[in-house]
Amino acid sequence: MLRSRVIPCLLIHQKGLVKTVKFKSPKYVGDPINAVKIFNEKEVDELIVLDINATVNNVEPNFQIIEYLANESRMPLCYGGGVKTVEQAQKIIKLGIEKVALSSAAITNPNLLVDIASVIGAQSVVVVLDVKKTMFGSYEIYSHNGKKKVNKNLFEFIAILERIGIGELVINSIDNDGVMKGYDLTLIKKVRDCVNLPLTVLGGAGSVDDILNIIDEYKIIGASAGSLFVFKGKYKAVLISYLSDITVNKIRLISKM
Repeated sequence: MLRSRVIPCLLIHQKGLVKTVKFKSPKYVGDPINAVKIFNEKEVDELIVLDINATVNNVEPNFQIIEYLANESRMPLCYGGGVKTVEQAQKIIKLGIEKVALSSAAITNPNLLVDIASVIGAQSVVVVLDVKKTMFGSYEIYSHNGKKKVNKNLFEFIAILERIGIGELVINSIDNDGVMKGYDLTLIKKVRDCVNLPLTVLGGAGSVDDILNIIDEYKIIGASAGSLFVFKGKYKAVLISYLSDITVNKIRLISKM
């Protein structure tokens, strides 16, 4: 049975764990393997791990790091970064990763998603769309760490993804990334209203209440966050954390209502 999930998102930059603000100024916050060990202890629902260098530098996924992550993790892992072929996706799954995320390659060639799904299963195919709000209030897709604007209508492209039959859609707000002032609720509503795919939202969570609010509104949704789970306090000291047992139980109750 589907239920709401709360998913830490880890960004890998030059083999280290970093956090960005609006996709810029990556700040080193530790070792990704150590972070996975801590999240194991905290029994998180799932982890998203994104290598933010691979596509920009036109290199394939770092299979050594992926193997280390998969061997260490006791929770489902979604990995993205540099995946451009069926063979790469298949290798990642064979290493023990549950889901493979694509962004730039999915935008350039949506048929690739069909080919990958035929090999690893549609449930393991995730598409991440990095989205930015225009001055007129509409939304545009970007790729390559927010550097390249994509000439596709967001909602028309989402409809294509739904027809293809991917396993999950992740909507990542560039404007809200690392700001910790809440999710873009307008964006979430617009996407939720136009798609029935399993949906995860990322970008902006600054408190547990931000997560509780969108789960209360949408029930079955993935609420992902980066800064919230790696920083502590107003000075943003690095401290890996997760939800309290009380909050986890509250989310389970909300999801059932």
